[in-house]
Amino acid sequence: MPARPGLPIAGNKALFVLAFGIILSMYGGGFATIPAYLADVFGTQFVGAIHGRLLTAWSTAGIVGPVVVNYIREFEITAGVARDSVYDVTMYVLAAMLSAVSFATT
Repeated sequence: MPARPGLPIAGNKALFVLAFGIILSMYGGGFATIPAYLADVFGTQFVGAIHGRLLTAWSTAGIVGPVVVNYIREFEITAGVARDSVYDVTMYVLAAMLSAVSFATT
């Protein structure tokens, strides 16, 4: 069995809420900053096309992500994993997918 994510089970709820709050506060910032970043990196003439592809990728991830999470959850429950631990592996799988996409695009 893989190690459980440390922050939620560490027993320090204040630290967990603080980390969650920081992550939540950054959630919508991409929509405000990405066009300017794309203009700086690729030039203003390509911003529209690249931003369109970026939005398509975000929407695809919004559909594929929950499907993957549900598949892993059902697999874990079928395998007999306790219900309070079924999402532990999911976080590592999603982190691996993020790393794979990040390395593939650089």
